[in-house]
Amino acid sequence: MHGSATSLATSVSSWLLVLLCAVSGAYCLRRVSGSGGPAGEAVMGLGMALMAVPLGGGDGWRVPVLTVVFCGASLHALWLLRGGAHHAHHLVGSLTMVYMALMAGTGTAGGQGHGQAHAPGAGPGLLTGALLLYYAGYVVFGGTRLIAAGAGPGASAAAGRGGPTELIRACRLAMGMGMLAMLLTM
Repeated sequence: MHGSATSLATSVSSWLLVLLCAVSGAYCLRRVSGSGGPAGEAVMGLGMALMAVPLGGGDGWRVPVLTVVFCGASLHALWLLRGGAHHAHHLVGSLTMVYMALMAGTGTAGGQGHGQAHAPGAGPGLLTGALLLYYAGYVVFGGTRLIAAGAGPGASAAAGRGGPTELIRACRLAMGMGMLAMLLTM
């Protein structure tokens, strides 16, 4: 009985992550108006949703497809860096997704298998740990910016590409939390 309750909770949380990422990606896709940022965010959100779908055994196609998509997104983010360092987060995100897709394909995360019992005191691999720290900081920083923006004057001013600034920040924060959740499951 306990095992089925745990399995149900895991399945529900996986589908909630899929929904969160899909909604964020769809919102970013709606905002696309020719600039690279929203398009990259849309690819990230929708790709994260696809990666989080709990398919069970029949998902052998997913790893190569996602790896190719996120390698392409990484190249796009690298291209955007010529416009300024503010696109570095897109590059980190794309490369993180490549890493997670490859680790899902090999059944390892930071050198440890998903199905293997972890030795006491054995934490995540170095790269996984560094990415966890990065996204934890991103989420905390993004959350404080969102709170501060909601408290300031002109908080509901529209952003240049079709939506309130808070909603755009909330989408980015949601994707950061999704990335953190996916890294925590590795």
